[in-house]
Amino acid sequence: MTGSLTPDEVARYQRDGYLFPFDVLDADEVAEARWQLEVIEARLGGPLPRSLIAMPNIYAPFVDEIIRSPKILDPVESLLGPDILCWESAFLTKEPHAKSFFSWHQDAKYWGLEPYEVLTAWVALSPATRESGCMEVMTGSHIGELSPHRDTWGKDNMLSRGQEMEVAVDPARCVAMPLKPGQMSLHHVKIAHGSGPNTTDDRRIGLVIRYVPAHVRQTTGKRDTAALVRGENRYGNFDLQPRAVGNFTDEALAVHKQFIERRRAITMRNTKAA
Repeated sequence: MTGSLTPDEVARYQRDGYLFPFDVLDADEVAEARWQLEVIEARLGGPLPRSLIAMPNIYAPFVDEIIRSPKILDPVESLLGPDILCWESAFLTKEPHAKSFFSWHQDAKYWGLEPYEVLTAWVALSPATRESGCMEVMTGSHIGELSPHRDTWGKDNMLSRGQEMEVAVDPARCVAMPLKPGQMSLHHVKIAHGSGPNTTDDRRIGLVIRYVPAHVRQTTGKRDTAALVRGENRYGNFDLQPRAVGNFTDEALAVHKQFIERRRAITMRNTKAA
């Protein structure tokens, strides 16, 4: 398998379920990405609504470029192989001094993707510190069976259903993953993770990118979508998302809405919001 990770780094990822930090965007690229996001938000009159948080690569060319960056894809290829799809991108932003948090959960519980060869690249566009609510993971929790979860629908919980694990988190195994702007972490789809509120004066802005190898499939019985970002779509398990259609244009937003509605039918299945 090709890619930029060393055999030791690959072994650590397989053992622990995460790796960090990696430098993937320089200062100018970070400033440009944040500016582009905040131009869109200024047009909207506030932070991105929930309907626009996911799949911004469809309506924002700068996100479409980031998900295809070799500095991100090279280490991803070390773990997933040469044929890589971006299943989803999303902005995860905590406003200054907000109560917003992510409860402890495992993504694999809700996405319907198998096998579990799925990883998230978490790219910081502002400081992600303990004080601003950086992500924490429970080392090794990606090994074994998934934990039971419950939906809380909590007002300040940033997860779509307020989902949280019903088992205790072991503090001795928890690791915070602070990132400087332009740095990235990688974590496994089954690892238990969460994050606290942002107590600082700056926004905590993260762009998360969910990558899968082309042989991964959607198991819910619904046809899923993804963007081909490297190699070939050899298996045809996903309908391919288009490259960004204009920069936040009406046409791009209409295409985006179609893909978001398809994904929502998968991730919100069997819930009161379905």
